[in-house]
Amino acid sequence: MKYLYVLQQALVWIITIFWVYQIMVSLCSLVKLKDKPLINKKNHKFMAIIPAHNEESVIFNLIESLKAQDYPKDLLDIYVIADNCTDNTAEIAKQAGAIVYERFDPDKKTKGYAMQWFLRQKIKENAPYDAFCVFDADNIVDKEFIRNMNKKLCQGEEVVQGYRDIKNPTDNWITAGYAIFYWTMNRFYHLARYNLGLSPLINGTGFMVKFDVIKPEGWNTKTLTEDIEFSLKNIIKGRKLGWAVDAKVYDEQPLGFIQSWKQRSRWTVGHIQCIQYYTKDLAIAIKKNKTLMNFDGFLYIIGSIPMFILTLFLLAVNFILYLGEGFTWAQLLDSYIRYLVPTFIFPIATAVVIMALDKRPIKPMIKGLMCYPLFLGSWLLINFKCLFKRNTTWEKISHVRAVKINEVSGEIKKELV
Repeated sequence: MKYLYVLQQALVWIITIFWVYQIMVSLCSLVKLKDKPLINKKNHKFMAIIPAHNEESVIFNLIESLKAQDYPKDLLDIYVIADNCTDNTAEIAKQAGAIVYERFDPDKKTKGYAMQWFLRQKIKENAPYDAFCVFDADNIVDKEFIRNMNKKLCQGEEVVQGYRDIKNPTDNWITAGYAIFYWTMNRFYHLARYNLGLSPLINGTGFMVKFDVIKPEGWNTKTLTEDIEFSLKNIIKGRKLGWAVDAKVYDEQPLGFIQSWKQRSRWTVGHIQCIQYYTKDLAIAIKKNKTLMNFDGFLYIIGSIPMFILTLFLLAVNFILYLGEGFTWAQLLDSYIRYLVPTFIFPIATAVVIMALDKRPIKPMIKGLMCYPLFLGSWLLINFKCLFKRNTTWEKISHVRAVKINEVSGEIKKELV
């Protein structure tokens, strides 16, 4: 039993230090820093890249929002990669004014493969672009998005994540859970690290990459979470990613629990793949580059599944120790309840703080807030399931929220009043 006590204390210290560090970093989101100076004043030429698989319901509105950008029209070209489509996505995209590339490869369906295929051609052509922005087909883009990303280029930043917001935060408890999760990530992860001089992460959609960055290797990703993988590869090289709070993009979250379960399972499997491929390289990068940014990137990769496993291990050790000391089942249950209740209340309190800081009305999100622990709890179950059973095939998430750019702000405001 003595060794179990030592192991228990070691696990408690490791987990506590990890979360104290995360909280301290998150607090840096409360500090407002001066904007970075401009290195040059230039309107750069952009590609907007939209990988799309059977997205005929939503693709038109995204292209419409991109064509309405407050930016010189001749400096933005819109490309749609119609990837293994069996519907009218390509035709609708062409009618909307996009340049369409059709791709058919049933064995390689993911967004990462589509990006590789398309960008390889643009690199070979030596296409005359300074940067590209990537969007999902269900997105709606704020009219200032490209202008704000151009500003980041002028400040010398090369890879920048925009502010990812939600089209449908109040549809049900699932979409509310996604919204609260992303609002929390936007402030307590991305903004906090950007303020501190660490590196945010690319977050799936609404991001910008300087074209020269990918010319040597192309878009070379191999996991189900190509966004996280691309982020980690850049952090390993010592490249700090940027954050553009004013470059806003809205996306649609799934309404059904089964769809949400499949989507988050894919994300978890992608994280596990990144752990397998990049943990060693991140550890080497800490020694090589000797920066807090590399250390923080390493903590990110071990803070997902590995920290979850340590927590499960700690609970198992506590269980054995309690039984060894002759605790009754009622006492054991009481100890876990006292542990679980604060664990479930803390996310709600954090979400309320985030919404207050971002001046988001709380009243329409009450049901979502109350169910947020359920959303996170289901994610813990997903993590546990993926430790033992992983589906590495990509499955499409259906998008049906055909909201136009001139409606999105008004609709969200109406829902949140």
